[in-house]
Amino acid sequence: MFFLKMISRSFSRQFKRRLLIAVTVCLSATVSVAMLGVVFDVGDKLNAELSTYGSNIVVQPKFDAVVSDLYNTGDSAGSASGSSSGSDGGSTSDGSAAADSADPTAFLKESDAQKIKTIFWAFNITNFAPELNIHADAGCVGSGAGSAGSAGTAGASGAAASAAKCKATNVPIVGTWFAKTLHMDSGESTVAGMNGMRSWWKINGTWPKDDSEQAMVGSALAAKLGVNVGDSVTLDKTIAVGADDNTNGGTGKTGKSSTERNRVKVKIVGIFDSGDSDNSAIYMPSIAAQTLANLPNSIDKIEVKALTTPDNDLARKASKNPNALTQDERETWYCTAYPSSIAYQIEEVLPGAVAKQVRQVAALQGDVLNKTQAVMVLMTVLSLVAAAIAVANLMAASIGERGSELALLKAIGATDGAVSRLMLAETAVISLVGAIAGALLGSGVAQIVGHVVFGSGITMRPMVFVLVFVLLAVTVLVASLSSIRAILGLRPAEVLHGR
Repeated sequence: MFFLKMISRSFSRQFKRRLLIAVTVCLSATVSVAMLGVVFDVGDKLNAELSTYGSNIVVQPKFDAVVSDLYNTGDSAGSASGSSSGSDGGSTSDGSAAADSADPTAFLKESDAQKIKTIFWAFNITNFAPELNIHADAGCVGSGAGSAGSAGTAGASGAAASAAKCKATNVPIVGTWFAKTLHMDSGESTVAGMNGMRSWWKINGTWPKDDSEQAMVGSALAAKLGVNVGDSVTLDKTIAVGADDNTNGGTGKTGKSSTERNRVKVKIVGIFDSGDSDNSAIYMPSIAAQTLANLPNSIDKIEVKALTTPDNDLARKASKNPNALTQDERETWYCTAYPSSIAYQIEEVLPGAVAKQVRQVAALQGDVLNKTQAVMVLMTVLSLVAAAIAVANLMAASIGERGSELALLKAIGATDGAVSRLMLAETAVISLVGAIAGALLGSGVAQIVGHVVFGSGITMRPMVFVLVFVLLAVTVLVASLSSIRAILGLRPAEVLHGR
């Protein structure tokens, strides 16, 4: 009882000094709880934020993937047929004009694309869009553009003549989905398409409707063609047909082939500014691009946007060779939303496909996450160091002011250890009050940070509060022991156990 009475009387006699200690601990707890709360939740927030800037997994036919690896053409997600730099078939990012102007030769089935939403991590796949990347001539006029050559040579010359009357030749065309509603076998529905994949585009007009003859054109190409929203653009493409069986790229019994010009007229409903090479491309519904290229139900790429967990050593090992994993490692990897795990599962449901994570995006996610966490942990450590220094100074000043009181206690028989434990108890009580208030304030600050930076709240985990209270307890204890030792000349063991 006497011990508790002494503690309560010390608060009333040194209220301002005790209040300063409480405020110091409160501020340190506020910063620590807020920063650590964000640290433990920032991974999902950053992944969700970065996923708004395009796909992080690209699905291609195996043949294209092998060619890409052999010639080191790299990831081209989000660009029109290899990131063309001009509407006239300029150079690509890898310096190859030929690669930029070439149409794909290997394809996947568009009807298989929705199988992506049947994998184990289906709910982590927030959006996807199949693409057919081709090239055509835009703004063509004259009857020659619609005629087919009677033979290979005649057809080629007819194509050349018609191309000369076009405002832009070899324009990148991307046939895709925009906001297509898919009905799954499970009875669920989902919407997939470019509306969600290109959320950063600045659009004048609207997105095209799927299964229509609408299109949207990049700002650079729109200026070259002289078109605005509401205008129509005629697209012409030379295709090869068999002389006898009339199949795309095939030959008849005679072994001869011919070419003809396909024409599609689309209405421009939107002009977009992507800030990259897509400004020289036309985006249109996949059915229209397939009709133009005579490639029904064909696509050459699927862009996938997925919420993923940043790679670690296990994920990097699995991305090199999943078969090299042990049974336990494989189960852990397969049941964790690593980009390589999701890509592997996509390959399982899409025959003849290779799914790759976009390395630049995956690396960016990991680097940004690590640096952000490092900064926040550093701020937490600095706040704890500042709190320790402040508490030590306040304790030293408090002990100095209470010299006569401490001398009286020792005169009536109190040991140095007893006096020290009394001061530790006083500091512990006031620090606990400050820590509780700081934890509540820190939770509020974390929510403000989450809404301002990420647009959503932060999930506060119980371990954050436990960790902060433990760190503060250690910090205050060390600071208090240092002050008491400096004033009374005691060793830490003497302070805790008496002398």
